[in-house]
Amino acid sequence: MFRTILTYGIIAGIVVGIPLFLIGTVLAEYAPSGAMGMAIGYLIMLIAFTTIFAGIKRYRDHDRGGAIRFLPAFGMGVAIALIGSAFYVVAWEAAMAVHGGDYIAKFAAHMIAEREAAGASAAELAALRAQMADMQAMYANPVMRVLITLSEILPIGLLVALIAAVLLRNPRFLPAPTSSDATS
Repeated sequence: MFRTILTYGIIAGIVVGIPLFLIGTVLAEYAPSGAMGMAIGYLIMLIAFTTIFAGIKRYRDHDRGGAIRFLPAFGMGVAIALIGSAFYVVAWEAAMAVHGGDYIAKFAAHMIAEREAAGASAAELAALRAQMADMQAMYANPVMRVLITLSEILPIGLLVALIAAVLLRNPRFLPAPTSSDATS
């Protein structure tokens, strides 16, 4: 089971980490921002975490004789999600190092400019500036930055692990091919 977890966790990490690093460094000025950028980012995370489903199914079908209970399946999914999330954090930290770590300052300036363009009042802009300053201070702390980065991806992995465990605990859901299926 450990080998399956490690294999599928590393695959998830590579699938999510490489695009994050490339978009965060090489393609940063061409990367979509705002809602479109977030949608693409979460889509990449979801695609990466399909490895949770594949890993649990492979373990169920090849190592467990076609049956697995919910808790072992969920635990396996969580472990794969944690490994993939760790790769995501490392890729983000690497992208931040390449860019000099000023992402949050650019993000804050972008948010303030958006609100100004939308006609926000002076009081609203002052409150937003204070909120962005607090966020920048918090993001400067490496431990907080890692926790914030984990909070972006780990909930997606946990949700996929939960859904995969619920579905795959039923041996009739996508059953393993039998030897008679292969000959027909």
